[in-house]
Amino acid sequence: MRHEFTSRLRRGDPLIGTIVTINSSTVVELLARCGFDWLFLDGEHAPLGAADLQHLVQAAGDEMPCVVRVPSSDEVFIKQALDIGAAGIIVPQVNTAEQAESVVRFAKYSPEGMRGVGLARAHGYGMDFAKYINNANHDTAVIVQAEHAEAVKNIDAIVKVEGVDAVLVGPYDLSASLGKIGQVEDPEVVHAISQVTEACAAASMPLGLFAVAATSLEPYIKRGYTLLVAGVDTLLLGQAETSLLNEVKGLIGSR
Repeated sequence: MRHEFTSRLRRGDPLIGTIVTINSSTVVELLARCGFDWLFLDGEHAPLGAADLQHLVQAAGDEMPCVVRVPSSDEVFIKQALDIGAAGIIVPQVNTAEQAESVVRFAKYSPEGMRGVGLARAHGYGMDFAKYINNANHDTAVIVQAEHAEAVKNIDAIVKVEGVDAVLVGPYDLSASLGKIGQVEDPEVVHAISQVTEACAAASMPLGLFAVAATSLEPYIKRGYTLLVAGVDTLLLGQAETSLLNEVKGLIGSR
């Protein structure tokens, strides 16, 4: 359930999600029925605004935790993502401990932070205001992405920031920052990921990773990664339809 997501994340339970980029309530309803533990709504790279994201969260239903990747660590983006009822946020390009501290402040209500107080969907449009406010700081997942060489350099300090619940490695952006865009198997990229892995393990910080295929996740699962992001809706659709098309063409060719 949505309110249990953060507790499971902190406990280190395996949590399998997939990335949603298509602005379709039908797609989200379908994915919510597939058995994923959570859905990764991409507000950074996909053309999804706050209203779009709210519709997707609504389509997923209260039983399916939706975590929104915000476009940046800007206060407004964080506030809007949480106000629509997301179970948590994923913040890209968090490269220093100071940035991580800022993210936590924007995601937590006083006295733990400085999240703005409003009446929105998360608060039952005001009907459940007190209940939500009382539990929000505990229930909200704050996930930062380590996806730049600068973040790797500062990872020991980042993982010590109180209020950060998990670190999600972004192998593609990390490879780009090292001048090896897309070369996620390059030894330098692999070494950088290992540095993040070791720092998080030492701090008992839950770790996550995105991969387009299950086989790519396997070595990281063995290393203790628990926040698992498998595939993207658009790519999965394209691959499935291409496979089906080629299968039908094969039947025609075999006549």
